[in-house]
Amino acid sequence: MSDRKITGLDFASGRQNNESRDLLLICEHASNYIPDRYAGLGLSPEILNSHIAWDPGARAVAERIGENLGAPLIACEYSRLLFDCNRPPDRADAICEESDNINIPGNHGLTSAERQRRAEDFYFPFYARIEEAAKNKSAIVTIHSFTPVYKGKKRDVELGILHDVDSRLADALLEIIANHTDLTVKRNEPYGPADGVTHTLKAHALPDGKLNVMIEIRNDLIADAPSQTTIADMLSRVIADALTALDRGTAGVRSA
Repeated sequence: MSDRKITGLDFASGRQNNESRDLLLICEHASNYIPDRYAGLGLSPEILNSHIAWDPGARAVAERIGENLGAPLIACEYSRLLFDCNRPPDRADAICEESDNINIPGNHGLTSAERQRRAEDFYFPFYARIEEAAKNKSAIVTIHSFTPVYKGKKRDVELGILHDVDSRLADALLEIIANHTDLTVKRNEPYGPADGVTHTLKAHALPDGKLNVMIEIRNDLIADAPSQTTIADMLSRVIADALTALDRGTAGVRSA
């Protein structure tokens, strides 16, 4: 990918033909790509391949779910270290200076104009692409992965089902998923609304009353193609069953 001017089309990804389900998939942290002009933000290749730069395995899982369900996927093609597109553009942590105790030299000392340029280059085109794709969809599912150890602390959760004030789809998933996996599944872990991670849901689903959920998968469980396929196929069944249950009015509802 070149350093040309970024447009919304750069963010169109996944299988978008023969759509058969009223669902939009989103993967905000799909890539660790950083254009050459940023000189890797002063980080080593090893760090740029780690979880602080992207969500390893998430894109492959999202693409497989899209294929299984006939749902389009919008994936961000740039590293979260340039701009975290799952944060409001005016939040300080949209461009983080440190992540998981790792210093990010290229994000220090940015002027307001430099931060605004990053937002215009990365956040707003992605936002616009989602807005367009979500117009005729009634449900949004975002796919993420998380590291097993964060800031030296081991996480015991393996699969997180996250939501903001609208928990309808999350409730349905949690009700159904126990019949499909032995993984440790928890609500609003390892992150929750207080951490600011539900921005995409709040921006693109809540205003129009769309069903929505954020799914977090521990990245060691999706480290290779076979495991990605296994997890994606399981999630595809659960998502499909949850949407069907909600459509029929047979899923339990938890008040906000």
